[in-house]
Amino acid sequence: MKNILLVEDDPQITNLLILHLHEPFYRVTACDRGSLALEKLAVSTFHLVILDIMLPDLNGVEICRRIRERDGRTPVLMLSSLAEETDKVTALELGADDYLTKPFGVFELMARVKALMRRGDEGGGPVAGDGVTGEGVLAGTGGGSGRGAGTGVSEEGMIARGELIIDRDKKKVTIRGKRLELTPKEFDLLVLMASHPGKTFTRHELLEMIWGFAFQEYEHTVTSHINRLRIKLEKNLNKPEYILTTWGTGYRFAE
Repeated sequence: MKNILLVEDDPQITNLLILHLHEPFYRVTACDRGSLALEKLAVSTFHLVILDIMLPDLNGVEICRRIRERDGRTPVLMLSSLAEETDKVTALELGADDYLTKPFGVFELMARVKALMRRGDEGGGPVAGDGVTGEGVLAGTGGGSGRGAGTGVSEEGMIARGELIIDRDKKKVTIRGKRLELTPKEFDLLVLMASHPGKTFTRHELLEMIWGFAFQEYEHTVTSHINRLRIKLEKNLNKPEYILTTWGTGYRFAE
């Protein structure tokens, strides 16, 4: 049974979601205040957080930021209205994994919940490095058993690039012997680029392949995720070794 934290102050939406996210598959803990949500998160483990942006006390974006400060792996699904476009973009940049715009269909929400839950299953639970090789994220190619610079997939499910090792099955990334804490979207982005060293992806392509939509207004979301990956990967941000910029076009993984 998967534990879901639902943070929503609209009782009709809360009751609707509880009705569909029921046992034996899910156990929902609902709260209508951001402060209460933070209290729940401090003492309990959840496989998914469904978080409304507009709350009576704390803004959902602020809650998302606090979640990501201490937990980079538990999926966060944001709920927003069309009037909150800026907050939606900010939430994605802070590490939210998906969002739904109100009003939304229950079947669409269930499909997204199941997709995010699969990441938890594949990654070993809510603290096991979520992330998924989704549509458009292709398995790496290449061979060889070594793990030196320039090697490809050294064994099934593994990608090795210099000191960087990606285990796609365990959703685990290590560099220089240290495990990295990545959000699901950061993991997907890294897997896609590392699977195609030397190939330049435009921001538009990355947005479509990783986030599933391609609106120009959101392209700076890609830039924010690239910057966070570089902070976690690179020894020297002024001379990156792994994620490089193709000026005027996009980004590529070093050959």
